[in-house]
Amino acid sequence: MSESSAPGVAEVAEVAAEVATSAVGNWRRAGVAGAAIGVVAAGAAAGVALERLTVGRGMRKKARLALDAAGPYGALRGMPGQALADDGTEIYYEVDEVESDGASSGPRRRRLFGRRTPAPVTVVFSHGFCLSQDSWHFQRAALRGVVRTVHWDQRSHGRSDRGAGQARGVAVDIEQLGRDLKAVIDAAAPKGPLVLVGHSMGGMTVMALADQYPELIRERVVGAVFVGTSSGNLGEVNFGLPVAGVNAVRRVLPRVLRALGTQAEIVERGRRATADLFAGLIKRYSFGSRDVDPAVARFAERLIEGTPIDVVAEFYPAFTDHDKAEALEIFAEVPVLVLAGDKDLVTPSEHSEGIARLLPDAELVIVPDAGHLVMLEHPEVVTDRLADLLARVGAVPADANVGTYGSTAQPGG
Repeated sequence: MSESSAPGVAEVAEVAAEVATSAVGNWRRAGVAGAAIGVVAAGAAAGVALERLTVGRGMRKKARLALDAAGPYGALRGMPGQALADDGTEIYYEVDEVESDGASSGPRRRRLFGRRTPAPVTVVFSHGFCLSQDSWHFQRAALRGVVRTVHWDQRSHGRSDRGAGQARGVAVDIEQLGRDLKAVIDAAAPKGPLVLVGHSMGGMTVMALADQYPELIRERVVGAVFVGTSSGNLGEVNFGLPVAGVNAVRRVLPRVLRALGTQAEIVERGRRATADLFAGLIKRYSFGSRDVDPAVARFAERLIEGTPIDVVAEFYPAFTDHDKAEALEIFAEVPVLVLAGDKDLVTPSEHSEGIARLLPDAELVIVPDAGHLVMLEHPEVVTDRLADLLARVGAVPADANVGTYGSTAQPGG
């Protein structure tokens, strides 16, 4: 936009006020609890207002549709399967097998009598809160055909069923997610070595698995990767808010979420009505840099928007109770990668540094200009360090062609 067309300060303020008022008004129509969320969300209104000055509502809607149609993200699919959790919930997973290397065209290898070919290493990816297995898109694309991988959707997320226990009023906790992961491993990778990879809630899920099934870790796990996650003390995270603001949010948010969960249909309409505002919030809490590919940013929006508000309400209390520092000790005997973005406002990098202190032999990588969705924002860094760990544990040959599958950074950013 040229200087001659730049709007004056008064116009910026007017539009900012309009956005904030509109957001709160929409949420008031969704109920008193929704209004509280609207007030919190209004902190992002100024950034949205600047966009509104240059891009009209209709144009933004067309842009979102175009990005949804053109973006390849989340389109990778594997061999589907279902695991049955201990409470009867059906958990959806997909397997990507190793591609044939064409060995049949060469001399046939002799096999000693009674000896079987060992099971390949399987890399199991666990995603974060309000996401799905598709959040590992770049890493999945880079590793496809090179190593056996399992991608699964946590209960009530993605293609998995809503938690059967939660339908009966049972509170979800991180321990349940650990048992869900065990069910997926039993169904999709019942034998052979494992590398466990978890982002955010997925990392906590891996810790819960270790806490409840230490023998599985000792006998089968040859490596672990913790991305943007925490072993506990999540109640102390300030989400980038001032002290007064975060204290207020902590006091009201659990009650607000419970109330919103009982008005899911109304709230979902409110979310759609304030889509631009929530896009700004999602970007702020997902990414740390300003030059993220718009299609990737839109992909993150779609993932998060796909999580119903009642699921958000069900899961939120589990994070404040999460404490798995002691469970991490079992990973001391295997190679571990701990990676986080330096601008992560959801699980700050200090939490990853805390994990590394508990596992002094682990590789710690803090990625500059990266937020919570570091595997989407800087996939080349995450894939490179993951591929290095897989080579170290023998999951892939050292000379395997594991590509970075591109970057989300825009030229000249």
